[in-house]
Amino acid sequence: MDRMELEQALHTARALVLADLVAGDVAEADVVSLVEDAITHRRWWVEQWPEGAAYLVGLVAQDVQDALLERHGRWPLCPVCTDSGDPHALEVEPELGADPHWACAKQVVLVAPVGSLGKALR
Repeated sequence: MDRMELEQALHTARALVLADLVAGDVAEADVVSLVEDAITHRRWWVEQWPEGAAYLVGLVAQDVQDALLERHGRWPLCPVCTDSGDPHALEVEPELGADPHWACAKQVVLVAPVGSLGKALR
């Protein structure tokens, strides 16, 4: 993987995760900083393992989700189970794979591809 392909993969991961944060109305400055932190960490990771570039989107989404849990709470909340009285976060599926989606583990359904959460929240 050359430098340009690496940068493109990182920019794509950043853009898709930011799109989901905007859709969930949580793209505040401190949250965007979490995305940048995840990108910095994953840049080093993918430089060590270039074959992992296909997994960047899902990994960055999980990194941001984990950082948000520590600072702000669960994100993104499941739109499928809103009436259940038990709010829970969506999970990234597959955990390590290409073409990651936000999924509801309780209903075992894919909700939206990472980067397209806005369509599911409407």
